[in-house]
Amino acid sequence: MQPISRKNIIIFVTATATALIGLSIYQSTNKTTKSVTLVAHDSFVMTKSQIANFEKSTGFALTMVRAGDAGSLTNRLILTKSAPIADVVFGIDNTFAGRATDAGIIDGQLSPTDFGDVCLNYHKAWFAQHGIDVPQTLDDLVKPDYKNLTVVENPNTSSTGLAFLAASIDKFGASGWKTFWKQLKSNGVKVTDGWETAYYTEFSGASGKGKYPIVLSYAASPADEIDDDGLSRTAAISDGCFRQTEYAGILTGAKNPEGAQAVIDYLLSPAFQATFPTAMYMYPYVPGTLIPPSWETNASVVSHTYGDRLDINASRKKWLKAWSDIFE
Repeated sequence: MQPISRKNIIIFVTATATALIGLSIYQSTNKTTKSVTLVAHDSFVMTKSQIANFEKSTGFALTMVRAGDAGSLTNRLILTKSAPIADVVFGIDNTFAGRATDAGIIDGQLSPTDFGDVCLNYHKAWFAQHGIDVPQTLDDLVKPDYKNLTVVENPNTSSTGLAFLAASIDKFGASGWKTFWKQLKSNGVKVTDGWETAYYTEFSGASGKGKYPIVLSYAASPADEIDDDGLSRTAAISDGCFRQTEYAGILTGAKNPEGAQAVIDYLLSPAFQATFPTAMYMYPYVPGTLIPPSWETNASVVSHTYGDRLDINASRKKWLKAWSDIFE
């Protein structure tokens, strides 16, 4: 995969013109206030001022529902398909998109909103203080020097966890990925249900309270860990990364599909797209969106990724069963 310039992100995007003018259409045609419900994963950020701006611009009163990580979110929407808990969803990613589509929970197509590279991060000061070389590859994680140092997310419940599983399968192959995970387990890897717990509770480089100096996160995460000297406390390991794309979509059976489309259009608007880097550590999907200066030196787009070109939907159940057999 070719590198993507942070200054001029080149992405294959179709049908964004309608989304970019959608707000003005809703503002001029919608005269009555109606309620629209958005369900999203726990890492989604939409501030009170953004909600107020959306409501003023569209005339739709917005209600937010949280549903765990992307895996839990998708599973919940499938289980509640006959009685949808919302009108529109944000946060189904390319590891779960096929499952959502096959289950028929999306009315129409999923709209890409943002992307990022799922990569391991490490706490620079921890390694300097302990005199241990910084890990460079996934193979390093199973070495004795890195025993009990890594925390990752469960692929059954977490999109980042599933992304990392797919990356490991692509990197080590059908005959080697199970061996890698068995060795990783023997080397004391910690597994959490979701990214929030792994990063903010177990990782030592974010809050400074966790005991694990290696965490599964994003290549852009170091841009949010800047010290007073202007340098990041953390860095990403470029080996074994997965290109993750997140989507929004109208739910089948939505009570307010018009309001749902208004939400999607708002997520694709220039103002909201510009908030993805600082609020959610993801790159905006719409070309031309400005990137914060801190990302120029502390965030990165990986030149080669693994797993995102695999047919995840076709093999998910088999992979997850094999992974669960190792850990359960």
